[in-house]
Amino acid sequence: MTDTRLDIVFTAPHPDDLEIGMGGAIAKLVKLGYAVGMVHMTNGEPTPRGTVETRMTEMRAAADILGVQVCDMLGLTNRELMDTPQARYAVATALRKYRPKILVGMAGRTPSASPDHYQAQLITEASRFYSQLTKWDERFDGTKPFRVDHLVYRPVPFSAEVTHWHSQFVVDISDTIDQKVEAVRCYKSQFDGARFERIEHYIRSNAGAEGAMIGVRFGERYALPRPLGVTDMVALLGDWQIPPPFGGTPKTN
Repeated sequence: MTDTRLDIVFTAPHPDDLEIGMGGAIAKLVKLGYAVGMVHMTNGEPTPRGTVETRMTEMRAAADILGVQVCDMLGLTNRELMDTPQARYAVATALRKYRPKILVGMAGRTPSASPDHYQAQLITEASRFYSQLTKWDERFDGTKPFRVDHLVYRPVPFSAEVTHWHSQFVVDISDTIDQKVEAVRCYKSQFDGARFERIEHYIRSNAGAEGAMIGVRFGERYALPRPLGVTDMVALLGDWQIPPPFGGTPKTN
């Protein structure tokens, strides 16, 4: 890790989770001039298709496409990822190092996929709290306490439960959807040939559905564990058009 101070950190259990789920918003924030970090909890291996060396090369290539300032892999154990004190210390240490204002993580149980996803949600929530604890610096590589202002969830579209969030918003990724797809394409060990065609179809279809919620071509939906605080309601709401296909031409940015 470096001494880079970040505006926002995105975290998930495996290399390719962030790119598939949040790559559009990550690239968008970089374009807007923010300092963005990607923190992968594990290296994602072993898998039937990859190796540790290949996965790390793919991870760095994807991060370059998205343009982030920091891309870390914390070295926790794939397939055995659990919400333990050690896992909390690892993620909290990254937060204390990079001191972001916002932390974004996955949310939802995925019974048809890896249980690491839900464990990562629990770790992310706990790590945000752990990062501010005093008199425990030795557990966090000597880093100093830091309070992360905001926790944001990226709900998994195929989660086992339908969660009713306090507040939600959709990021317009119409101008970064192709960048997102190209970042996922870097993971050739996981998605080649027909497998990549399927994952690209999933990404564009889901982004199209979520974008339609706010009247744009492509979007990513996020949620907060609390109501959204607003000072200027007019500036927050901005322009609006009827979401496609119900009327008008979809906005592209």
